[in-house]
Amino acid sequence: MKHTERHKTHRTGWLRAAVLGANDGIVSTASLVLGVVASGAATQSILVAGVAGLVAGAMSMAAGEYVSVSSQADTERADLARESKELAANPEQEHAELMAIYIKRGLDEALASNVADQLMQHDALAAHGRDELGISDTMAAKPVQAALASAATFAVGAVLPLLMVLLLPASALMWGLAASSLFFLALLGFLAAWAGGAPVIASVLRVTFWGALAMALTAGVGTLFGVAA
Repeated sequence: MKHTERHKTHRTGWLRAAVLGANDGIVSTASLVLGVVASGAATQSILVAGVAGLVAGAMSMAAGEYVSVSSQADTERADLARESKELAANPEQEHAELMAIYIKRGLDEALASNVADQLMQHDALAAHGRDELGISDTMAAKPVQAALASAATFAVGAVLPLLMVLLLPASALMWGLAASSLFFLALLGFLAAWAGGAPVIASVLRVTFWGALAMALTAGVGTLFGVAA
C-alpha cells in the first residue's frame, strides 16, 4: 500500500542544524555589529568586524556541528557493534529482550514472540538497533550534512545584518539594525515552524525573544566600553 501521509521527522537532522546556523548567524552578527556601533566606531570598522564574525562564525559552526554529530555517530556505531556481538553470543537472550519490548508496547506474548522471530530473521541488528537502541536510518547522525547545513545557513543569516549596515544611514543604524534583525529572526521562526510542522507563534516568539536579549546585552556592553568621544 502506498504511504500517502507526509511526516516531517526525516527533516530533523538538517533542519535542526540549519535553524541553529541561521539563528546564530543573525543573532551573533547583529549583536556584534550593535556592540561595535554602540562603541562609536566608524562604518568601516563595523563592516570589518561583521565580516570577520561571519567567516569565523561559519567555520566555527561547521566544525562544531561536525565534531559533535560525529561523536554521536561514533556512539551509535559502538552501540551497534556491541549489539552485533551480543546477537552472535546469545541470540536467545536478545530475542527475549526484543520480545519484552513488544509486550511493553501492547502486544500479547505470542504475537510479540512471533514479531521478534520474523524481524530477527530478516535483519536482527537493524531490529535491535531500531527498537532497543532507538537508532534508525531516518534519525541516524549525519555529520557532514549537519556541518554543511549549519555553516551555509549561518553565512546567509550573518549577511542580513551586514546588508543593513550598508543600506541604513549612520544616524538610524542602531535602531534600524535591531528592528530589521528582529524581523529576520521572526521570519526564521516562521520558516522553521513551517518546515517542521510546528506551532508558528511559539516558534516566532522563542526565536525573537532570545535574539532581542542577546542584542540588548551586547549593545549595552558596547555602550559601557565605548570609545566614542
